[in-house]
Parts: sequence; C-alpha cells; structure tokens
Amino acid sequence: MNKLEFMRLWDIYSGLLTPTQQEMTNAYFNLDLTVSEIAEQKGVSRQAVSECLSQSKKQLEGYESTLHHSRMLTEGDLQTSFLLTDIGKWADKFLQLHPEYAADIAELNDILSRDYSQQAAEALAKYSKGQ
Repeated sequence: MNKLEFMRLWDIYSGLLTPTQQEMTNAYFNLDLTVSEIAEQKGVSRQAVSECLSQSKKQLEGYESTLHHSRMLTEGDLQTSFLLTDIGKWADKFLQLHPEYAADIAELNDILSRDYSQQAAEALAKYSKGQ
C-alpha cells in the first residue's frame, strides 16, 4: 500500500485503531517521523513501532475490505467528475449550436467551476450541531 492509499484509509478508519496505533501511524505518515524517532519518543523499541505500523496497515486494509467506504467515496468522486465533464462538453456543444444562449451557458459554466468548499463546510458544521 502506498502512502496516499494509506492516508485515505487512515482518514476514514483511524477512529477504529487503538490510541497507540493512532499516535504512531499519525507520527509516521502525517508528521513524517522515522521509526527510530517514534521509538525514542514513546520509549519503545524500533521493532515495536514497526510491528504497530504493520498491524495498523493490516487492520485498515481489513476494514476497507469489509466496509468498502474508501471505494464508495472514490467511485462517488469519479462519478461526479465524469458528470461535470459531460455537462461542460454538452454546454460547449449547445453554445456552438445556439449562440443566442451565450449568457446562460456562461452562467452554467460559472456554476460548474465554482468552489463550493465554504458551503460544504457550513453545511457539515450545521449537520454536526444536529440542526
């Protein structure tokens, strides 16, 4: 498993790891500490850190093979990307056939290229408050 794959699984499933596993995997993959540095900080052997990291990876892979959340999120992201690409292509084709709708197509393209991260953050914050 490469680092990017691990990070995706860690983001989704890290809450299912023990606190020690969370600390060590976070230090290794997010903080880029070496096995030796983690061992020194935790007061354990490098072998213990290596075994913890290996076991954590296996557990994350096991959670994914059972629950498939990462796969579902990736598929959803790809479906959205394909949809937006197709809409953009359709809009370009429509504009060529109907130049009189240039303002409407420009508005559609603006919507397609808009950054919705702020609205998403606000919606998640509202949702997490139970509203």
